[in-house]
Amino acid sequence: MIELNDLSVGYHGQPLLEHVCLDFPQGCVTVLLGPNGCGKSTLLRTALGLNPKSGGEVLMDGAPLGSLSPRERALKAAYLSQSRPTPNITARKMVLHGRFPHLSYPRHYRKEDYAAVERALDWADARDVADLRMGELSGGQRQKIYLAMALAQEAPSILMDEPTTFLDVGHQLEVMSVARRLADRGRAVVMVLHDLCLAMRGADEIALLSQGRLAAHGTAAEVYASGQLDRVFGVALRRVETADGWQYYYA
Repeated sequence: MIELNDLSVGYHGQPLLEHVCLDFPQGCVTVLLGPNGCGKSTLLRTALGLNPKSGGEVLMDGAPLGSLSPRERALKAAYLSQSRPTPNITARKMVLHGRFPHLSYPRHYRKEDYAAVERALDWADARDVADLRMGELSGGQRQKIYLAMALAQEAPSILMDEPTTFLDVGHQLEVMSVARRLADRGRAVVMVLHDLCLAMRGADEIALLSQGRLAAHGTAAEVYASGQLDRVFGVALRRVETADGWQYYYA
């Protein structure tokens, strides 16, 4: 589990996030919401040690983040970033990169590494493009390959920054289904999303960031009842109960 205790982050002496207390438990899909520029992506990167913190602490499985090597961190948490390079390799080789934390140098892939890649391709519904080169893929296809790469890492926590970017509605729902299945198998899943309705439908917990603070945190129902979503986003979010549970919409 990843724990953020009184975490503060800033750039060039200017605070961006202050005194954030939040944890990402196993078996839970946590979605980070908030306006553009509020620090959602920065929070993910700081939780992984990719950005420096200005205060507080980050714990991974109870250990201070600074006490862990980059390889140890990667074995505990996978990261799907918002922007990534597009190397001139096949998609399957790209997914193999997710196995790097499990290998010593020089890297020699084992049967279990190839098996993990095939499982990840299936989970991401990307097997049909696995033999194409990355430059030949559409934005949505590349997104699924990067998701597969993160899944191939097989870490107990997976943090995803806008994983539904470039995906059509059907594939967005598939990503949320993958997140649900990962959580049901005991992984901690953390996602930055911009689609409020998608987030409210798929999250176990919502963490709402606004003006450098954690404005609300709890189940979708609890955050909805707080009224903070309407205030932060300036929208009128409403819901209706259906046979499949609460469905959210903009009034």
